[in-house]
Amino acid sequence: MSHQTATHPTPSTATTPASEGAVILIADKFDASGIEALSSLGHRVVSIPDLSPETLPAAIKEHDPQILVVRSTKVRADAVEAASQLALIVRAGAGTDNIDVDAASGRGISVANCPGKNSLAVAELAWGLILACDRRIPDQVADLRAGTWNKKEYSKAPGLAGRTLGIVGLGKIGEAIADRGNAFGMRVFAWSRSITEARAESAGCHACENLINLARMCDVISVNVAANQETKHLISPDFLAAMKPGAIFINTSRGSVVDQAALALAIREKGIRAGLDVFAEEPGKGTGEFRDDIVSLPGVYGTHHVGASTDQSQAAIASEAIRVIRLHLETGNTPNCINLASGTGAATLTIRHFNRPGVLATVCDLLSRGGINVEDMENVIYIGGAAASARIRVSETPKSELIQAMTAGPNILSVDVSTH
Repeated sequence: MSHQTATHPTPSTATTPASEGAVILIADKFDASGIEALSSLGHRVVSIPDLSPETLPAAIKEHDPQILVVRSTKVRADAVEAASQLALIVRAGAGTDNIDVDAASGRGISVANCPGKNSLAVAELAWGLILACDRRIPDQVADLRAGTWNKKEYSKAPGLAGRTLGIVGLGKIGEAIADRGNAFGMRVFAWSRSITEARAESAGCHACENLINLARMCDVISVNVAANQETKHLISPDFLAAMKPGAIFINTSRGSVVDQAALALAIREKGIRAGLDVFAEEPGKGTGEFRDDIVSLPGVYGTHHVGASTDQSQAAIASEAIRVIRLHLETGNTPNCINLASGTGAATLTIRHFNRPGVLATVCDLLSRGGINVEDMENVIYIGGAAASARIRVSETPKSELIQAMTAGPNILSVDVSTH
């Protein structure tokens, strides 16, 4: 296993001295400018781009990082458990399905991503796959390399102008695909769970409120949704059965979004042509053996989950990862954090108090004695520094006796309780 440790003198403008810098482990290929920028902020950057799910735990144990950066490498529970001071995992990309978010959350580790920075790169690959499917470009290349000339066969192509493009998921990637569809002279329709005609119109397309109807009406379908429990097998047997015979199906999102067995059946029985950048089962690192029967089917054109992998997108993602890390270390707030609970707690206490040592410690001690857990807390100071207001979200509504005990303190001005 090869690795590189990058350290540089701290410039005078750095906010964190080198002696106090964090240890940052980068477990994948990462833009060189990003490594340089993190090092220049005074952090010790350990870059080991060939780590795998099996070797990551040992690397974490050896280098004991506060921050872990990954792209495609899977972060399993054993990697999380190997960490003693890990506080942040950054996915240098949009999705986080290669990270065991539950394991990270259970250890109080923030998980953040870099959304929207690879949209154009993914849209470009999606269109490459659309053109490959329509004109069978990979098959033509293979025949030419094998010494076969077959203009008669490959002259048969439906073409794209005037045909209908359907987009499943109208985020930034979907918008970029729609924009290019209009440039090709296609009629563009989009579906998302919250689609409106106004939203679709702003993206240069028309709204389709029923996913199955989208499958029925479109000649080309591009899937661009995030992977989560709601989208697992969103492209279902019913969806695939509704597609037109000979239609083109593109997936540059995640393999879990598609019922791959049903897709294989549609390819065999309906002549669906498929451009796939993602699959149901993929290697956990950048290189390795890959076996999937679907890629050997006629009319299937596969790529290596490289939708986001252009120099332009990787530089943009590296810049965003640096921003996330810098703000996390400087402010304690983590941009793009995807595993913070929202709306937890049964009640919120708003406590106005004199800004003196030990006031909030006393409040927390009283809550602890009452068997009440603090779920979230923020404290703001007013001009002059004499008084402050604390907002404390708690696991259950305090009884009146506990509120009276708080207000009895000489430094408490008032206690208000609101229930959720």
